[in-house]
Amino acid sequence: QVQLVESGGGLVQAGGSLRLSCAASKRTVSSYVMGWFRRAPGKEREFVAAISIGGASTNYADSVKGRFIISRDNAKNTVYLQMNSLKPEDTAVYYCAADYLGNIRTIFMGLNLDWGQGTQVTVSS
Repeated sequence: QVQLVESGGGLVQAGGSLRLSCAASKRTVSSYVMGWFRRAPGKEREFVAAISIGGASTNYADSVKGRFIISRDNAKNTVYLQMNSLKPEDTAVYYCAADYLGNIRTIFMGLNLDWGQGTQVTVSS
């Protein structure tokens, strides 16, 4: 099981940017499809973005497409989420997730993943 630790969350004004990082330990992420999810207050967890093992393919929720960019650096065992043009509705706890030898088309279901503890992102209007 890979251990994941998110960082980079915080308070930002609408229109601003943040970059989240997800550092992995105990196992290398080079065998994992990686994803970001979020849970807003009073809402269900939702898929945000995913990236394939080699980084060539990405997938985004419609709500963040064109604003967020997921990337990975397997040499650093780290995955990133660059969040631009942030909106108040992006306020949530953001979680990193890992799918061992997974599929970028199915990770959005959030099943059988390794999870980080989450990092809070708050966007003020």
